[in-house]
Amino acid sequence: MIAIDRKFTVVVTICLAWAMIVSLFFYRMSAGKAGKGNPKEKPVVVAVQPLGVGAVIGPEAVKLASMAENAVPKSSFSKLEDVIGRAVNNPILLDEAVLEGRLAARGSGPGVAPLIPNGMRAVAIRVNDVVGVAGFVLPGMKVDVLVTGRPPNSSETVTATVLRNVTVVSAGQTIQTDGKSQAINAPVVTLLVTPEQAEALTLANNEGRIQLALRNSVDTGQAPTPGRQLSALYSVSRPQEPPPPPPAAAPAAPRASRPAPEKRVPRAEPKVAEPAAPAEEPVTVIRGNLKSLEPVRRAGGAL
Repeated sequence: MIAIDRKFTVVVTICLAWAMIVSLFFYRMSAGKAGKGNPKEKPVVVAVQPLGVGAVIGPEAVKLASMAENAVPKSSFSKLEDVIGRAVNNPILLDEAVLEGRLAARGSGPGVAPLIPNGMRAVAIRVNDVVGVAGFVLPGMKVDVLVTGRPPNSSETVTATVLRNVTVVSAGQTIQTDGKSQAINAPVVTLLVTPEQAEALTLANNEGRIQLALRNSVDTGQAPTPGRQLSALYSVSRPQEPPPPPPAAAPAAPRASRPAPEKRVPRAEPKVAEPAAPAEEPVTVIRGNLKSLEPVRRAGGAL
């Protein structure tokens, strides 16, 4: 019994020793990882309040926060003076690091101006509920611009698409959506266009009636359309007219080498008058002692 207890004691002791060795090994490994898991920290400029598009960053809107060096995002800032006074062109959330790509160039100004890329223009047009697609034209959406008017030297009204896939910069005083896509009753819509498109849009706004057509933002098709005339719009109710008769063929000119033969009219032969009957005159005929008168015919009545 004593021998069995000794063997059990030896086995237990050996197991405990191995457990101690393994525990010490894993402890040293975890301690080494913990020592390596505390990298150097770096100051990063973060927002202390949500910053919307067009807002100018003030000293009270940002602060410095410590962040692990390997977790610092690229194009971030480590000094407050690098971001103060610059406008925001993309929304920045609370406690989010301020990045270069979300800020406009210094001196671009507040409002819509920071949202205009180089070489582009922002043109505002007056709209109503119909033109503004019942208020559902929101900043960031894409629209087509249609104009209805009467071209020069034409008696018909024509509707044509003058601009396609144009970005809406702002609707009224709103230059960003609130995430709920609620309708905005805005009397003015600002569109982002090129200088050539700005001329066409201004001319269409002054000379015709403008209508905005909302389109899907992922639909970037630029297929041209022929436009629509008023007569073509009502052509379905107009009776079909018979096609005009083909033009009559012109008579062939007579050949100069062979003139047409002249038709000869038969001459009427003069009627010859029948000769008059010869005149008869009595002639005295004496036969012996007999004397008688007998008629004698003379040609032409002569003897």
